[in-house]
This record gives sequence, structure tokens and C-alpha cells, in this order.
Amino acid sequence: FADSSLLSERKRKDREERLNIVLWKQPLVTLQYFFLETLINSKEWTIKLWHRRSILVCFLLTLAMLTATYYIEGTHQQYVRYMEKKFFWCAYWVGLGILSSVGLGTGLHTFLLYLGPHIASVTLAAYECNSVNFPEPPYPDQIICPDEEPAGGSISLWAIISKVRLEACMWGAGTAIGELPPYFMARAARLSGAEPDDEEYQEFEEMLEHAETAQDFASRAKLAVQNLVQKVGFFGILACASIPNPLFDLAGITCGHFLVPFWTFFGATLIGKAVIKMHIQKLFVIVTFSKHIVEQMVSLIGAIPSIGPSLQKPFQEYLEAQRIKLHHRSDSAVPQGENWLSWMFEKLVIVMVCYFILSIINSMAQSYAKRRQQKMYSEEKTK
Repeated sequence: FADSSLLSERKRKDREERLNIVLWKQPLVTLQYFFLETLINSKEWTIKLWHRRSILVCFLLTLAMLTATYYIEGTHQQYVRYMEKKFFWCAYWVGLGILSSVGLGTGLHTFLLYLGPHIASVTLAAYECNSVNFPEPPYPDQIICPDEEPAGGSISLWAIISKVRLEACMWGAGTAIGELPPYFMARAARLSGAEPDDEEYQEFEEMLEHAETAQDFASRAKLAVQNLVQKVGFFGILACASIPNPLFDLAGITCGHFLVPFWTFFGATLIGKAVIKMHIQKLFVIVTFSKHIVEQMVSLIGAIPSIGPSLQKPFQEYLEAQRIKLHHRSDSAVPQGENWLSWMFEKLVIVMVCYFILSIINSMAQSYAKRRQQKMYSEEKTK
């Protein structure tokens, strides 16, 4: 491999070969590689846990104490149940946030599938009930209006923001945690001096080498993110994390490569994603699904020539069905078309979750193929 051009050509062919290892092209090979990669990862994690067995023992002892507290009867049980409910509620949204940004093949768009619809439901219910004091239970599993009539005045935007702040911030914190792998990968590669396996990191290094000659928009955008993070530091990371930014993985790689301190990177990312960006997204959803905006949107749908009235009817029936449910009249007659929109959304969720699972299988199978190719490189170099 003295000739670098031959090496580059072989790596390109290997990359193309790996990209063809997907379930719809090579199902048996993909499943085999997926299970082998799963076993290797399980072994590696077991070894890591064994090396940190003191931490593991402390965790297990803490877990045993919490389990005993959970099952022992006493006056503390009301606080235990409250903390249990809050813990699982927060863990649910943190987990969804991690899935959204961790990038196992592709991120699951949990904001569009889960958090956005939840905020929209709370917004519609708040305007209909003129209150956010929904009975608990069944909230948050089900939203119904309180029995008592609310005091005079209209519901405020701030009340709705406060109602969904916890889950929104937990989701944002999860997305911040999901951005850590690129940072740690780049930092470890820089400290060890070893050639990294990650293709995004290799692309980043190529971009640094050809920074002055970059002409296309994508390269210049990536370079702008890299310069902002490198030169401005904490506030540059904060700015990148506070706005919808598909290039933020590059910010994590940049921070790791230039050995930015962990708490500088994670602190800025956490504030940007869990506080600033999350409030922007939350405010956008609340305003979009406010009562008068929704009514105007339904009216505009009805104004479409020819197909407008037929498209408008399912939306009107769906909104009417939701109003009936909010006012406890679940036994009332529900319009026949009310499940049409929910059925479509449920099928969309199922399709996107299935695609996410398939992408994880494909990604892990390709990771195993990369292991095999690197092993072949090593064996040929030692000959």
C-alpha cells in the first residue's frame, strides 16, 4: 500500500461494499453480521463493566436500597409513588431525546412523533378547557377537562408553556446526551494519535486540509460551523446548539478534535438544546395549534377548489371528537370519520419506528463488515 491512490481506491470500494449490506439486498448476511456485532459489543461492554466493578457494586447497592424502600410499607410510600411517576416520566422523554440525536444509522424523529403531538394536544385541550389543571390521573396518559369551571379570563400562553416545560426540557437534555459520542470519538482519536474509524471524522480532517479551497455551499457551511466553534468557544457551541442545525455533529467532532473541555462542550450543548432551542420549538408548536390558528387552517383547507370540503370534513370531525373526549362525554356518539387522522398518524409512527429499527440492524451489520476489512488490512500489513 505504498501508493496512496491505490489505498484510497480500495477504501472507497470497501465503503461501497459495506453500504450494500442492508436487509433488502443481503438479508441473511446482514442478520448474521448484526448478531455477531451484537455479541462483540456485549463482550466489550462486559469487559468495561468488569474494569469498573467498584462503580458497578455501588450502583447495585444503591439499587438494592431503593428497591427495599419501594417495597417496605410506611408513610413514605406516597412520596415514593410520586417520585416513581416523575422519574419514569422524565426517563421516557430523555430516552426519546437520545434516540432523536444519537444517530444509530439514522435518528428517530421523536419530536415530530411524540413531543410535538403531546404539546399540540395540551395546547388544544388548554384552549378548550380554559385551564391546564387537568386531573391527575389520568393525565398525562389521557387529557380531560377539570370538573370545576375555571375562573374568568382566557388561558395564557405562559401557562401552556409551563405545563409542558418538564417533558420538553427532558427531551432537550436527551438530545444533548445523544451528541456526546462524536465528541468522545474525536477526543480519543486526537489523544491517542490513532487513525479513527469514523467516516465523519475522516471527512472532518479532509475538510481541514482543503479548507482554503472549499467552494461548494455544504463545505463552506461545515467550515463556518467549525470556525465558529473553534474561535468563539462556549458561546459558539451555544449558538450552534440553540438553533435547528443538522451540522451539529460536526461541532461535537470539532470540540473533541481541538480538546475543548468536556463541561464547556456539554454545558453549552445542554443549555442550548434543553433551554433555548426547546423553548423556541415549544413556542412554535403552541402558537401553531392555538385555537384560532387551527380554525383558520381548517377554513383554508375547505377553500381548496374541488377537494376542499371532502378534506375539511375529517379534520372537523376529529376536532369535534377531541372536544367530546375532553369534556368526559366518552359515551356520546362520536362522528364516524373521527379515527381517520389518528389511524394515519399511528401507521406513520409504526413505519418510522420500523425504519429506525431496520437502520440500526443495517448500521451494526456494516460496523461488523468494517471490523473484518480492518482485520484484513492489519494482516496484509504484517506480511
